[in-house]
Amino acid sequence: MAISGLGPHGERASAPERVLLLPEDMVRARARGFRVAIVLHTLASDWAKQQLSGLIGMLGDCGVAVIDVVDCAFTPDVQIEALDRLIAEAPDAIVSLPVANAKIAAAHARIAAAGIKLVLLDNVPTGLLPGKDYTSLISADNFGLGKIAAECLSPHVVEGSEVGVLGYEADFFATNEREIAFVKWMRINRPDVRLQVRRFPSLADAARVTRGLFNDHPGIAGLFVVWDTPSIASADVLTTLGRKIPMVTVDLGQDAAIGLAANNSLVAIAAQQPFRQGETAASVTVSALLGRLTPDWVALPGLAVTAENVVECFQTVWRKPAPREVLRMLSLVSPELRRTTPS
Repeated sequence: MAISGLGPHGERASAPERVLLLPEDMVRARARGFRVAIVLHTLASDWAKQQLSGLIGMLGDCGVAVIDVVDCAFTPDVQIEALDRLIAEAPDAIVSLPVANAKIAAAHARIAAAGIKLVLLDNVPTGLLPGKDYTSLISADNFGLGKIAAECLSPHVVEGSEVGVLGYEADFFATNEREIAFVKWMRINRPDVRLQVRRFPSLADAARVTRGLFNDHPGIAGLFVVWDTPSIASADVLTTLGRKIPMVTVDLGQDAAIGLAANNSLVAIAAQQPFRQGETAASVTVSALLGRLTPDWVALPGLAVTAENVVECFQTVWRKPAPREVLRMLSLVSPELRRTTPS
C-alpha cells in the first residue's frame, strides 16, 4: 500500500524493507555489544506494548542490551529527566517517542550532542533535523490512517449530517496528521457533512470533552477519535447518553477489537502495525550503530479493519490469536458452557 503522507520536514517515506538486517549484520552487531535505552510516551496502551515487544525482540536478536525502558506517562518533565539521566549513562543509542514538541526539544538535542545515536518514534521535537540531531524517524503513515478512517466512516453517515472529530490538543505529529487527513478527505469527498472539532488536553479529559461536544451538537451522526484509548471513553459517554452512532478510530487494541466485533458504535479501525514498527525501529538503530546511512523517515502503511476482517488483522498486528470474546461474537468458536456448581 502506498504511503499517503509526508514526513515532518516534507520528506518522502522509505519502506521498512530498506532497513532490513542481513544475518551478517546481526553477527557484526553481536560482536560489538551495543547498549540501547528506550523512552516511551506511555506503556499503558496496547499499541505501546506491541511496539516495545517488537523493538526489544529485534534488538535481542542482534545481541543489543536494552539497559532501560522508561514510561513517561505523557509527561514532558518526566521525559526530560529520564533523557538527562540516560545521557549520563552513555548508551550507544536512545530510542525515544517524544511526548511534546518545543518543551522537550532541548533535552533531545543534548543526546546527539553527547555522541549518542537518537532514533525517534512517531514525533519529532521542534527544531530537530534528521542527520544532525537524530538518525531517523519511524512511524505509521498517520496521514494515511486519517484517510482510512474517513473512508470507512463515510458510508455510515447520511447526507447533510454533522460529524464529530475528537482530536488531541498537544502539538503531536502523529495525531495532527490523522486529524488533518480526516478533515481534508471529508471536505473534498463529503462537502455535505458539517465537521465539529474538539480536542482533549489529556486522556483523563476525553470523556468530558466528548460529553461537551454532544451537548453542544446533539445532532452529530458520526464520530472520529484520533486513537483507541480515548475512543473507549467516548463510547462509554455515548452509552450513558443513550446514543448509538457510527464511530471510527485508530489502533487495534483488544478493547477496540471487541467493540468492533460486538457491532456496537465502532464500525471500523485504521490500524497501525506497532510490532512491525518496533522491529523496524530496532533495525534502523542497529544499522546506524554499524555506521550505515539510514532514511530520514521510515513509514509503515495502515490497515482498514472492520468486523469482517478483524480476526485476521488482529493476528497480523498482535502476532497472536484474536481474543476469545471476539471469536465468540463472530461465531468462530462454540459458546462456552457455564460451569455449574454441584448441589
